[in-house]
Amino acid sequence: MTARILVIDDLEANIRLLEARLSAEYYEVLTARDGPSGIALAARETPDIILLDVMMPEMDGFAVCRILKEDLATRHIPVVLVTALDGRGDRVAGLEAGADDFLTKPIDDVMLFARVRSLTRLKAVMDELREREASGRRIGVIAGAASRLGGSGGRILVVDDNARQAERLAAELAIEHRPVIEADPEKALIAARGPVDLLIINASAKSFDGLRVAAQIRTDDSTRNLPLLAVVDFDQRPRLIKALEIGVNDLLARPVDPGELSARVRTQIRRKRYTDYLRHNLDQSLELAVTDQLTGLHNRRYMAGQLKALVERAARGGEPVSLLAIDIDHFKKINDGFGHDVGDEVLREFAIRLSANVRAIDVPVRHGGEEFLVVMPDTRLEDARRIAERIRLHVAGSPFRVMGGQEALDVTISIGVAASLAGETQTEGLLKRADAAMYEAKAGGRNRVIMRAA
Repeated sequence: MTARILVIDDLEANIRLLEARLSAEYYEVLTARDGPSGIALAARETPDIILLDVMMPEMDGFAVCRILKEDLATRHIPVVLVTALDGRGDRVAGLEAGADDFLTKPIDDVMLFARVRSLTRLKAVMDELREREASGRRIGVIAGAASRLGGSGGRILVVDDNARQAERLAAELAIEHRPVIEADPEKALIAARGPVDLLIINASAKSFDGLRVAAQIRTDDSTRNLPLLAVVDFDQRPRLIKALEIGVNDLLARPVDPGELSARVRTQIRRKRYTDYLRHNLDQSLELAVTDQLTGLHNRRYMAGQLKALVERAARGGEPVSLLAIDIDHFKKINDGFGHDVGDEVLREFAIRLSANVRAIDVPVRHGGEEFLVVMPDTRLEDARRIAERIRLHVAGSPFRVMGGQEALDVTISIGVAASLAGETQTEGLLKRADAAMYEAKAGGRNRVIMRAA
């Protein structure tokens, strides 16, 4: 996976060296010689990753990182601080400024590309979620804006067979989070499927292979998006690189520094909450796209796809699909006499009664206005007629209470029933037959069910 990488460094030699290394691996490289121009370039070009030197005149890398992470246009771009400093205090300062990772000079090529690949995968997922959410906002199915999501109060599972280390981690985490320790990897895999915000794995565990646990987390559909933080010995370079390759989100050096632990954990939990927010909005947008907002029933867009598939299956020798076309009798009089708000109350109450009287496999749909459909898979015509009659009786059997119970309206419906024909592959004929039967029911006096075989 390639990426566009912005290198911000005040030294020309450093820029050229990184540019040559990255270009040789087919990455597109952008460059800036100071903090302000790097910030402007990041906002304009929105690169996939930023490699940012810490020691720069006028505006150092920490200040640049803070500005990038405070700007809505650039806060989602991963920032890797490149530094000659190896102190933990500097790493904590960088993490607090919003940095996603660090590379220490002189830069190790293997570590550089492992970090870049890992962050590129993360950025690709985030970009897709953000793009889909933006699409939902544009078409009006998602409203509101993301609040600033915090990184405290997380539910953290510590997977470690080193009791002393695990207890120290849990004690530090308990200051602002809710940690749980699990020494058994099999139990940990089960616990990870629950409400967990972050998994911390000892990659150097004695009784199990921590990286194998991480790999299993990544291959399980229910946990593949769970953030993973691995506690590693940085002298074990092959395992460190392998951890990044299999999808570990971040690394924590042993012995664990409390400040660095706190900063890295907050970053991972904050990121998870944001991706969860985006996924929730995406799910909501998909639901809204196929749901009628007034009644909560499916809409005609959803119905069209479902009915088409069922008719085609019936044409291949499957069970027939039946269709009910329903119209609320004299609905215009309700709107004219009581107002559209009461009309909406009637529609909502009818949707409730309709849903209560169809089967779990049936698909009740608001087709438009006061017209409704029920798609009935694997249902023969006579069976559909009996269900239609049950719906009619339930609607007419008791008044609709509206205006806070002040008014009771007698409501009736007319229903047309039709079923797919042998060899019929298109939905239009079925829809027309059900619709014609419904109009026949209305013409015949309303409050009745008419069945049309062909």
